[in-house]
Amino acid sequence: MLAISGSTRKNSTNESILRAVAVLYKESLDVDIYLDIDQLPHFNPDLDNEDVDSTVRHFRKLIENADCVLICTPEYVFSVPGTLKNAIDWTVSTTVFTNKPVAMIVASAGGEKTFESLELILKTVGANIPDQSKLLIQGVRSKVGSKGEISDETLKKIKTVIDSLMASVG
Repeated sequence: MLAISGSTRKNSTNESILRAVAVLYKESLDVDIYLDIDQLPHFNPDLDNEDVDSTVRHFRKLIENADCVLICTPEYVFSVPGTLKNAIDWTVSTTVFTNKPVAMIVASAGGEKTFESLELILKTVGANIPDQSKLLIQGVRSKVGSKGEISDETLKKIKTVIDSLMASVG
């Protein structure tokens, strides 16, 4: 599983959630956490050719080689963070997300607009998002502590998402 954090903040709550998933499923799942979306260049269709930047090629290859993808992101100004949108934009000219099982977790204070937007973006690039593989964690600061500890109720919901995602991997 490729796990992508939509936050560029080090030790963010989104990163904590991805690390918790890696620990929870360490016996049954290889979770590769990608924290470098801020290293991708700004998307420019003129640069999306056979000489595309090596960081873009690497990012695309990670998605292509993954059995499934988990995206965990905050909400920035009622939208998907620019760096996450930029990363997904770099996949538009490819088929790396086509029919790829993808789970999405929006962990933020509110998050409704990002939840709707991210689902639309992922479906547009062809991702397969199982119904139970979507989670909106509102008021995330009260559910994920500063040291990464996650409330039992939230952890249970996260497990439902991951179990649904894994059931969709063929």
